[in-house]
Amino acid sequence: MNLQILIAIIHNLTSQTLMESNVYLNWKFDWDKLYMEGVDRITGHIIVKERNDYFQPKHIEIDLTKTKQTIMNKINGHHSEYSVSFEYSLTPHYAPTENVSYDALFAPSHLNDTILVIEGKKIHVSKAFLSYQSEYFEALFSKNFKEGSLSEIEIKEVSYDDFGLLCSIFYPNPQFPNDRTAEKLLIMARRFLFPSVTAIVEYHLIHNSKLKKKKMKRLADEFGMPKLREKFIRQMSPLDNPRKFKRIRGDF
Repeated sequence: MNLQILIAIIHNLTSQTLMESNVYLNWKFDWDKLYMEGVDRITGHIIVKERNDYFQPKHIEIDLTKTKQTIMNKINGHHSEYSVSFEYSLTPHYAPTENVSYDALFAPSHLNDTILVIEGKKIHVSKAFLSYQSEYFEALFSKNFKEGSLSEIEIKEVSYDDFGLLCSIFYPNPQFPNDRTAEKLLIMARRFLFPSVTAIVEYHLIHNSKLKKKKMKRLADEFGMPKLREKFIRQMSPLDNPRKFKRIRGDF
């Protein structure tokens, strides 16, 4: 295990020994930062030992799938005080990622009829396909804009990788969003008017995301995702203040 990962987990371990015949132990894990770096699971074990051999070493299996998780364990004993120590071995598991070749995605094809230029790189696309997905490109390729008659159209103030990420969501063999790409996809979808991409990200945030609620509430408000906002409203307790939800502007 990478030392930095190990330290991040150790610093969030806590234990408690109660003054009675049994030993109650709690470990609190908080690995949000690891999750954002691509870790989606942590496995391993903790071995609990009593320095006076009041009980046999206890082997506790660890399988963490939530970024905030508490492991509790009870050890039966016959003494009022114990002196315990821990040994632990923890392994992070990184979510599999599929590398998408944007160069292959935007390669020349008989289905493409125009070229976009981003950061000096030529992107071969279909006018009809992008126009169907995006009002931005529908307008750009129309006769009302001079760009519609050009064989190559430069798109400024966007990176090649960000545009590739956007298109990879709806191109053939689409990729699914994750918590690390969600906000970037929402920014790109808003700029280039791709409502289908916003809807796909919203579905991910509702059903699969492990982002903190505070961040998801912000994204729901900022990018106009009413279904995600409705999820939080349904989850509110009667003591919660509904005023903490900002009104989302837009057509729903």
